Amino acid sequence: MPDKNRLFDVRLVIGGLFVVYGLIVTGIGIFDTQAEIDKAQGVRINLWMGLAMLALGIFMLVWLKLNPVRNEPAEPLEGSDREV
Repeated sequence: MPDKNRLFDVRLVIGGLFVVYGLIVTGIGIFDTQAEIDKAQGVRINLWMGLAMLALGIFMLVWLKLNPVRNEPAEPLEGSDREV
């Protein structure tokens, strides 16, 4: 069973979404027409923003892989008579 803390790590959600959206926007940017490029003053903005989103998403996923969430035992509250 996967670790519950790791399932809800925000880096996984953000990284996954940025990778998916980055792939979509990069794909759109590759097939931009000349009219769309002229509208953006000659810059292939979809391609560049898609690549930036893809890089950010991959960064977040690599960060999660290199520095995973660790479960640390809960410390008992002060004055608590119960032992865990």
